[in-house]
Amino acid sequence: MSVERTLSIIKPDATKRNLTGLINAKIENAGLKIIAQKRLQLTRSMAETFYEIHKERPFFNDLVDFMISGAVVVQVLEGDNAVKLNRDVMGSTNPDDAEEGTIRKEFAESIEANSVHGSDSLENAQNEISFFFANIELVN
Repeated sequence: MSVERTLSIIKPDATKRNLTGLINAKIENAGLKIIAQKRLQLTRSMAETFYEIHKERPFFNDLVDFMISGAVVVQVLEGDNAVKLNRDVMGSTNPDDAEEGTIRKEFAESIEANSVHGSDSLENAQNEISFFFANIELVN
């Protein structure tokens, strides 16, 4: 196994319902370590840049509007195979398809308001982490 880092975002639907602690407990109980964390309000420009990969998709504007609708918690997770492990802990994008015990099954309100974002590859994780964090902010 290899130690990896991945980005996690607790989305506005979850922060509005004060679920940060419960979500982080699931992440940590799965064996991931939170090595950086901050709560912030994304600007439209930040959200558009972060989700630029989806710019041509029909849901892009709704996604941006949602992500700027409230505070988010961005964090860097570290652990063995962190990208896959975090995606397993999050569950399927559609909470109706997510396995019992996953974050999205327990906390998501809908496919759009699905409580968390996680990097989908190691390459994207590195890019997403550097979008939000300087190296000095990553504490082992």
